[in-house]
Amino acid sequence: MKVLAVSVTEAGRALSTRLPYEAVHGHVAEVVRRRWSDVDAFVLFLATGAAVRIVAPLLEDKHRDPAVVCVDDTGRFAIALCGGHAAGGNALANEVAALLDANPVVTTATDATGATALDLLPGFTASGDVAGVTVAMLDGQPPQVENELDWPLPPSLAERMSGEGPHRVVVTDRALGFAPGRVVLHPPSLVAGIGTSTDASPEDVAALLACALAEAELAGDSVAVVATIDRRRDHPALNRLGLPVRAFTAEELATIDVPTPSEVVMTAVGTASVCEAAALLAAGPGAELVVRKRSNPVATVAVARRARPPGRVVLVGLGPGHPRHRTPAAAAAVGSADVVIGYGPYVEQAGDLLRAHQQVVRSPIGDEVARAEQALALAGSGRCVAVVCSGDAGVYAMASIVLELAGRLAPGVAVDVVPGVTAALAAAATLGAPLGHDHAIVSLSDLLTPWDVIERRLRAAAEADLVVALYNPRSRARTWQLGEARRILLEQRKPETPVGVVSDVGRPGQCVRLTTLGELESVHVDMRSCVIVGSTTTTVAGERMVTPRGYRP
Repeated sequence: MKVLAVSVTEAGRALSTRLPYEAVHGHVAEVVRRRWSDVDAFVLFLATGAAVRIVAPLLEDKHRDPAVVCVDDTGRFAIALCGGHAAGGNALANEVAALLDANPVVTTATDATGATALDLLPGFTASGDVAGVTVAMLDGQPPQVENELDWPLPPSLAERMSGEGPHRVVVTDRALGFAPGRVVLHPPSLVAGIGTSTDASPEDVAALLACALAEAELAGDSVAVVATIDRRRDHPALNRLGLPVRAFTAEELATIDVPTPSEVVMTAVGTASVCEAAALLAAGPGAELVVRKRSNPVATVAVARRARPPGRVVLVGLGPGHPRHRTPAAAAAVGSADVVIGYGPYVEQAGDLLRAHQQVVRSPIGDEVARAEQALALAGSGRCVAVVCSGDAGVYAMASIVLELAGRLAPGVAVDVVPGVTAALAAAATLGAPLGHDHAIVSLSDLLTPWDVIERRLRAAAEADLVVALYNPRSRARTWQLGEARRILLEQRKPETPVGVVSDVGRPGQCVRLTTLGELESVHVDMRSCVIVGSTTTTVAGERMVTPRGYRP
């Protein structure tokens, strides 16, 4: 979202600097009017009454108007004023509240009661009588569900929609008009295969696709992907459709049996079909061709229906603790997932991002393999699963085990990694710039790595004169490893070598201490600490730990 924060008072200005958005101070009414059409949302540090008077004349359509969130001058409340669902105002209020340690105020009935919002289900486009069916659900009248595709629904939603009343929720990729008491949920079940000539225009291709869908009475909202031959991957006519493009080689396309092969196409590109073969290949195992090849002078189109949604695992690094150190990509990945799974405290770290429709799985520490297997199994059933980790998912976290197992347990499941701010980087930022030159990260936990291997790595880092960041330095059961690491490092470093110890970085109770390698054993260190041991060039400048890069003034 493109968000603009506007403040009036100095207190509001100070609060706005804590938000990762463009900020403007003063002339709030003029600014809002001038920027109304070029931002997605406003955060106004203003009383709600004043905000209402400013934005009321500008409101036209909830699907096009920007969201508005109000924050009071003390930073106690973040109030979703308008655009709650359609424009993302409720989610923005929660985000602002997390960043400012404020209380989110959301009055949308589904959000306030913890109910599932039909128009916010990830992976679905809702149309029809959304308001009427939602009111019925809130009043304890669950609708009937017609899921003709047997498409996976969130468990919480399926439980709420098991009624026999007059209201209905229809899950389909067919094009259905408006009917009172009926909501249509269009899943991403269709793949459009498209072949084009070099000179095909975006208008030609879009018109052919629209005509093919209309003739088959299929919904454009259910088309999730465009598939084509690799030589057309970057064709403007395909990219202008606004959908992801998957491209296949002629050899890959030639392996697919199609109902309308063409010798002309075979001669031209090396495969008897582009549109039909690409649609079926991108739609995956069990797909069916629901629209055979349609053509105009410059393009061909076919449509395939997926047998099930494509499963996906997203490994999400949440950062060290506070939401202000969490990336927008991480927040989006958690918010759009069907299932959120992780070690209990890490799930709670993402608590402000969780939604009523999501399945949330909290597992104990030490169950990493079981957690990875469960995530892949859920993704294999067609769900989008977010595996949440503290720091970065690829640093002493879940990314490695999930990727190791994915090829064997779930070969058709896509696995993505969303990076996060890991503990060494967060700790270094609080200390100054101790990682300004070459450095190494070593975990002192010998639960999964033999101590003799850890010892060799420590000696190598010490001999190479690398700054060393120590993870998992001490626990209740592992009390001697930090002292031994200190002894090894002292073989190559002077006792006066600067050391920084940061505990609970980015969280309430954060503690930052500067000491030396000689005095390290006298400093309290536990599993919530990151220890950074300087190199021979590391100094303390104005109570900040610095490892020079070598620049000269």
